[in-house]
Amino acid sequence: MPEELLIRNVRPAGGGSADVLVRDGRIAAIGAIEASAGAAELDGGGRLLLPGLVEAHTHLDKTFWGMSWRKHGAGPRLIDRIENERRNRRALDLDPDRQSGRLVAQLLTMGTTHVRSHVDVDTEVGLAGIEGVMAMRDRLKAIIEVEIVAFPQSGLLIRPGTLELLDRALALGTEVVGGLDPCAVDRDPKGHLDAIFGLAGKYGRPIDVHLHERGEMGAFSLDLILERVRALGMQGKVTVSHGFCLGMPDAGHARRLIEGLAKERVAVMTTASASSPVPPVKECIEAGVVVCAGSDGIRDSWNPYGRGDMLERAMLIGLRNNFRRDEEIELALDVCTYGGAKAMGLQGYGLSIGCVADLLLVPGETLAEAVVSRSADRTVIKRGRIVARPGALTEPVA
Repeated sequence: MPEELLIRNVRPAGGGSADVLVRDGRIAAIGAIEASAGAAELDGGGRLLLPGLVEAHTHLDKTFWGMSWRKHGAGPRLIDRIENERRNRRALDLDPDRQSGRLVAQLLTMGTTHVRSHVDVDTEVGLAGIEGVMAMRDRLKAIIEVEIVAFPQSGLLIRPGTLELLDRALALGTEVVGGLDPCAVDRDPKGHLDAIFGLAGKYGRPIDVHLHERGEMGAFSLDLILERVRALGMQGKVTVSHGFCLGMPDAGHARRLIEGLAKERVAVMTTASASSPVPPVKECIEAGVVVCAGSDGIRDSWNPYGRGDMLERAMLIGLRNNFRRDEEIELALDVCTYGGAKAMGLQGYGLSIGCVADLLLVPGETLAEAVVSRSADRTVIKRGRIVARPGALTEPVA
């Protein structure tokens, strides 16, 4: 017998009230539906029905989630934070399997069903982070999907041996090749980009590059990325994370970069940083750029903030982009749902018949209200299975 869940009285995407029938993990029908014998039922109580939230950029391996509070004193430079993180990693003996599992449980209770995590690879930690997060991912794959980026946080070419470790991480099954500030960190943009695009070609994997570089330096790196995407036929397979250079004062130059991103189908990830220039979300989307979002570090050596809530991230995107109209706030939510799904290449994502039943029920009259209110009353469904009710998972995560 097929497994069925009938969700009564919900409003898909803020529309009219409907029942939703889930059969064998997919949406089978939407409308007024008669229950079949043996189907489980869930009363939606008129709540909004959203697709599962997508956390498209975080760092599961090095969170302090579930540990005692750590005083934050690193900065202000990027290298200061990198070195502080190395010290903390040694002193705290962070277990990537344990810590990533703790944070994933939190993400899930907040309504996230898909995660892209950048995991450190360097000559000090080796592949321990990759192996730990992979172990967690395999253990929890029934309730959440985690995609791993092999990320050279400490630099690639400036730390000999890191490139070989990235190669090994990809051979183990890591899904995405990571990169980091080709000019500012490695100081060899051609060498850095040739290396990561070479690995992407060798393994047939997409790329996600942290690009914190601002202004003209970041624009130069971004031009080199677009050049390689065009030459190597990597359209639709590259994400630029942060993209602070897109918020440069020279609006004309930024607009040309955005047009290049749209033409080469390069996605942009934003955290809506309060401390840096950020990509103009509405302008990017109107130009045809896929924009996704993430929390970045959540309570780790880099950042004391965060609770893994992508509705909160949508609010931050709205605030940072001065979104006030309901349709603009809905656009911010779209970045945290469909935008992330597009950037990660998720198949069968959404609220249509035939889509995978990765769903979130949350109160609110409208999608904008759901973002603004960010109610704790959240029911999360993964492939047709209820995995979280308000504030807690339906079963413990080991």
